[in-house]
Amino acid sequence: MQSRMKRSFLVFVLAMLPVCGRPAAGERQKAENQKVEKQKTDATKPKKTIYDYSLVDLDGKVTPISSFKGKLLLIVNLASQSIYHDQIDALTDLQKTYADQGLVVIGIPSADFGGEELKDPAALRKYYRETAHVTFPIFTCASVRGVNEIPLYRFLTDPKQSVPGGDIHWNFTKFLVDREGLPLARYEVDEDPADVDFHVTIENALAGKLKKKGESDKDEKAPGEDDSDDDDE
Repeated sequence: MQSRMKRSFLVFVLAMLPVCGRPAAGERQKAENQKVEKQKTDATKPKKTIYDYSLVDLDGKVTPISSFKGKLLLIVNLASQSIYHDQIDALTDLQKTYADQGLVVIGIPSADFGGEELKDPAALRKYYRETAHVTFPIFTCASVRGVNEIPLYRFLTDPKQSVPGGDIHWNFTKFLVDREGLPLARYEVDEDPADVDFHVTIENALAGKLKKKGESDKDEKAPGEDDSDDDDE
């Protein structure tokens, strides 16, 4: 009697095993379908660009970066009290030289590194407008690294969306952004905008000949692309 009961129970358990397995297989298939659907959604989702962000100018006005759509942008975190402050004059010269061809330099003062920037809005306006006579757009002092990092720089320093380099290392880090609003290249503080090579880089970018950093690793590098600056600081 007990033997028959044991056999019956064993038959019941064995009969249930395929049934119990089916829901698990169904869940796996459901998860796989959801993964495929997410990939399709991500593929059709518009890629983020620089035009999704805004900055605040020295007069407190919010300026969408989309107002510069179609231009080649050179975005630089400035520091007027830095030993490299001569680069501000070099950036002004770049703006004057290539503005007619579509270049716009965007200056973002930041005191994140060594406290080498003026934080008072009035002092910033006076320095950049009256002392340095800057002709390119200057925006309010902002954090470009850390917990208070502005959204624009979270985008620029994200290698998945932008170019290699990670967090900003020091003042006068320069990002080239193409006419479609996509980051092209990054140059550190030791890349002086007054140098002839940097002018050649700008000319190549304006002509659409500069490849995005990271995409040309297997090919011959475009003029002006030197990865060594990413590890300087």
